[in-house]
Amino acid sequence: MDKKYLSQIIFHIILGGLIFYVNFFPKLFFFGVLLYFLIQIVFAAKKEKTTMVLKACAYLVGAEVIFRMTDAGLFYESSKYFIIFFILFGVFYNGVSNKAYPYFMFLIFMVPSIVVASINIDIDSSLRKNVAFVLSGPVCLGISAIYCYDKKINRRQMLDILLYLALPIVTLTTYLFLYTPSIKDVLSGTQSNFAASGGFGPNQVSTVLGLGMFVFCVNFFINSKSLLIKIVNIILFALISFRGIVTFSRGGVITAILMIFSFLIYVYFRSSNRQKNIIVTSFFLLLITSVVIWTVSSNQTSGLIDKRYSNQDKTGREKEDVSAGRLDLFFGELEGFVDKPFFGVGASGMKEHRIETLGKVVATHNELSRLLSEHGILGIVMLLILIFKPLDMRSQNQRNYFFYALLVFWFATINHSAMRIAAPGFIYGLALLNLKYEKPSIYRKRLVQ
Repeated sequence: MDKKYLSQIIFHIILGGLIFYVNFFPKLFFFGVLLYFLIQIVFAAKKEKTTMVLKACAYLVGAEVIFRMTDAGLFYESSKYFIIFFILFGVFYNGVSNKAYPYFMFLIFMVPSIVVASINIDIDSSLRKNVAFVLSGPVCLGISAIYCYDKKINRRQMLDILLYLALPIVTLTTYLFLYTPSIKDVLSGTQSNFAASGGFGPNQVSTVLGLGMFVFCVNFFINSKSLLIKIVNIILFALISFRGIVTFSRGGVITAILMIFSFLIYVYFRSSNRQKNIIVTSFFLLLITSVVIWTVSSNQTSGLIDKRYSNQDKTGREKEDVSAGRLDLFFGELEGFVDKPFFGVGASGMKEHRIETLGKVVATHNELSRLLSEHGILGIVMLLILIFKPLDMRSQNQRNYFFYALLVFWFATINHSAMRIAAPGFIYGLALLNLKYEKPSIYRKRLVQ
């Protein structure tokens, strides 16, 4: 198992190098991933179908950002569509729970916003592109939730799914180190840094790196069978954390910290005394590693990262808006809800409104306010489904000890990055899985008479 794990990590480090140095390789990687998982899903045994579908989707979630930054996909939203495609494959093979009907309602409630958009969107705008851009994320969430709801998987399978999520993040991290080996050379202030993010959106890069931080932290605590693997996991956690911090986009890093604490608190109080002692010891090692990571990050950024997280500019003056303009967007979208409370302004309606009033495209950062402004009262119902349906399931089944961490990721991410990438939607679905624990097999010696 150790050899397999190490070979997977090394293979994905090599992939990062090939993506950086070989121009045609990103496209080859993208189509290779699709073909590989399609074959795996089709030929997997029936009892392994669910796990393989979720592995395929998890891998696409982890790889989505590097596909985007290297123009590897067929189009910008490719990963979301192929995640939906793979899940529909899974639905065909495995079906869905009849208890997942609220998420069917969630999908149906999006239809009026499309109708409103078709009436209101300017003739010069592309209805298909605008609507698809804002609704692909919520649709991905709804489909993921329908498929995952109450699906039974065991602990080993869950850890494998999380690993498939993290492996392409290793590739992304390798690419980032090759793209900007020296952070000091690309610094200009305390704003989000595109150069340190592979020339791509720091918010998206930070978000997916935060997921990598969480997975390798989980592996460090509960999935390291030997000292060597424990060391490998903490090194990967450190490298991914460093690259996440120096994007200067705080959302992904803070979300990862919240996820880790949610996971550790839950696991700690559900553990035996012996396990608690191991968790405490490992936690101190994690704290020491975190201090080292921050010290190196501060040194490499000449102290600018300290100012960034203290909400200061490069001269040390405190910024007036800690939300970096997100709060103004949030209240602006609430005004859209107040103006048209019944069916909202329609899908992508607030984007069109900002083009008219500001003369430029300003994407929303908050999915909650977007749901209200673009869907009206139906948006409130959709939010209630998203928040209370998982809690209702949790009240009846408390075995998924990743539940709170995964739900924290979804909620925190949609509040700072909306649903630009597939991650929050798919991770929300994983929180709805029914985690089973394998009973250890008992060997009984046959009595000789």
